[in-house]
Amino acid sequence: MAPQKPEVGDLIEIFRGTFQHWAIYVGGGYVVHLTTVSKVNGAGSSSMMTSQTERGKVKKEKLQNVVGNNKWKINNCLDKEYKPREVLTIKREACALVGEELPYCVLKSNCEHFVNDLRYGKPESRQVQLAQDAVVLSSVVVVVTGFVATLAGALFRSS
Repeated sequence: MAPQKPEVGDLIEIFRGTFQHWAIYVGGGYVVHLTTVSKVNGAGSSSMMTSQTERGKVKKEKLQNVVGNNKWKINNCLDKEYKPREVLTIKREACALVGEELPYCVLKSNCEHFVNDLRYGKPESRQVQLAQDAVVLSSVVVVVTGFVATLAGALFRSS
């Protein structure tokens, strides 16, 4: 597989085991991303311990430094739903936010929300949506299983 060559404004999805970290490419080998400000020693954007924090910091770093030993890919999958904003606007706004501290919440304002807002003007997170869908589905399975068990019990008692 040939090395990926991101263009300015591309979303970078970094696979970190049980979750993905997201960044936006701003050129020259650099990305801008929202990482958490953790009070837990050793917790950073690669740690699930960061899900407990309430502040995030916008950083501009070399793509390779953010990726480390993890796998990554260019992932502009929401291009099918939304028109990306102008590349120069994305880059200008991303770089203007570097150094800022922003609210951080795994469910409402995480790194994926951050980059999708920059690229599309839509702060969305497919990770959160998939997790919420899984919770709803498992709840439905529990309810249906409980109903079937109750019905089966009633049928066996009556026979």
